Amino acid sequence: MAEVRDKPDTIAAMEASSAARAIVLAGDIPILKRQGDALDVLFSMSEARDLGQVRECVFLGHDGTSPIFGLALEAQEPETHQERDDLLVIDARSIAVQGLLSPEWLGPLGEAKSLLYWHRRHRFCAACGQATELKSGGWKRICPSCEAEHFPRTDPVAIMMAVKGDKCVLGRQSRFPAGMYSCLAGFIEPGETVENAVRRELFEEAGVRTGAVRYLASQPWPFPGSMMIGCIAEALDDELVIDGEELEDARWFSREEVISMIKVEHPDGLLAPQPIAIAHAIMRAWALEGETA
Repeated sequence: MAEVRDKPDTIAAMEASSAARAIVLAGDIPILKRQGDALDVLFSMSEARDLGQVRECVFLGHDGTSPIFGLALEAQEPETHQERDDLLVIDARSIAVQGLLSPEWLGPLGEAKSLLYWHRRHRFCAACGQATELKSGGWKRICPSCEAEHFPRTDPVAIMMAVKGDKCVLGRQSRFPAGMYSCLAGFIEPGETVENAVRRELFEEAGVRTGAVRYLASQPWPFPGSMMIGCIAEALDDELVIDGEELEDARWFSREEVISMIKVEHPDGLLAPQPIAIAHAIMRAWALEGETA
């Protein structure tokens, strides 16, 4: 509903309607409502405002029944809500991994999380330093001093797997769960194509030289506001030179190994990323569905 973002009266009327619902975050942490044994990400506007002082309210869209807003509470710490039996305060990654919400609400939750994070980090004009004002239902900030316009940003990240015949390269960082290997990834730099970012990152992190690069799929990743662009790249040789900074380890894996990791059957207990991550989908596409560069 981008067509109504610059109609403040329309936004205000939707926000005031009894049908309006809100996704609420305390700091960077979502608050869920317990509904018996189920969890709900949506609060009525009165319920949402009763949770605390609202710092920011943004318009997310419409689900066909209700206008949906994202609310950020003034309180930066979620502890004040953790003692309530009718609420669950839990980070967005855990919500997705544990399947606490139906899949159709993970997108709006990620939208709210990324957008409200951007507002929290961009309260002052990058051109003149003055405080900015929220406009366009939360999809823009304007500086009243120099009239500069600032828009929410999404950071593009290339995430890729180098393949050669019946084997592929996977790596792990020290922060990964024990035994987990994943695709390599890195931010796309200014003036760089997705393909060149894939080649550069693979060479910088693992010393892998690659040729052909093929796009597979993308995934919003609201941690805090990235777009993961998934690719498969053709490795030109078998060389591996681990940088030791980005990666703790990297090595070649056979197709059979990757399949066993996806199925959680690897004899050494090695694991693929969780199914919510695009890295899992890339590994599955190559190992089980025959996708290649």
